[in-house]
Amino acid sequence: MMSEIFANGILKGRVAFITGGGSGITGGVARALAEAGANVSLVSRSMEHLAAAAKIINDGRKTNPNAGGESAVKGEAFAVAADVRHPEEVAMAIAATVDRFGRVDIVVNGAAGNFLCPAEELSPNGFGTVVDIDLKGTFNVCRAAFAELKKSGGQILNISATLHYLGTPRQLHVSAAKAGVDALTRNLAVEWGRHGIRVNAIAPGPIEDTEGMKRLVPEAIKERLRKKIPLGRFGLIKDIENAAVFLCSDAANYINGAVLVVDGGHWLASNSLG
Repeated sequence: MMSEIFANGILKGRVAFITGGGSGITGGVARALAEAGANVSLVSRSMEHLAAAAKIINDGRKTNPNAGGESAVKGEAFAVAADVRHPEEVAMAIAATVDRFGRVDIVVNGAAGNFLCPAEELSPNGFGTVVDIDLKGTFNVCRAAFAELKKSGGQILNISATLHYLGTPRQLHVSAAKAGVDALTRNLAVEWGRHGIRVNAIAPGPIEDTEGMKRLVPEAIKERLRKKIPLGRFGLIKDIENAAVFLCSDAANYINGAVLVVDGGHWLASNSLG
């Protein structure tokens, strides 16, 4: 529970715009920010997934045993469909969020695409699609949210990866896209810092309870992969949630341009002989 780690309502009064917020890591981040008090706008292409995710958050607000009904601290969830590859759809989603909650303080870029493919078999369309979602989509959202974030002195949290720190076979497309996300994070931190906007990223390592881990990491190599992690375990979505709440809170108000690696030391040990 967030309340066991962070002050109750640490993000109360904030509004978070979260792409890819219907499932996976970013879905967990959305729930964590809402539990910390933020109102959250969940954005993805599929309204079906978003509606279910929003219902989980909103139902949780009504079952707080200490609130006598609806929680005075937990945030509300709002679902809006948009494809981050299309700037006009993103702009409409930002506007809908402002209409609903009055502002945008936090942007979390978690929309992503990935699949395994050797570089020699990777089509230009496959490469471009991942770059369009992960990198160009991140830019589209940041650009569309700029005016609102400038008003509030808000912040951006990009979900990156560690795949590009070394060479990762069959992940050229997403490695290139996430390297671009890191560059975008640092450049925007420098350019937009003068407006009071902080821009940071989280780079998750192997996260066990995700669809990507089940789909992209064959069972035959999971144990070998786990043994390469100095902390001796795979990460969990809750590990990313905790990092996200910290970076979005005032506890991190002088952190700008950081890419926080949350991987148990995995990438540092990946090239070791042990």
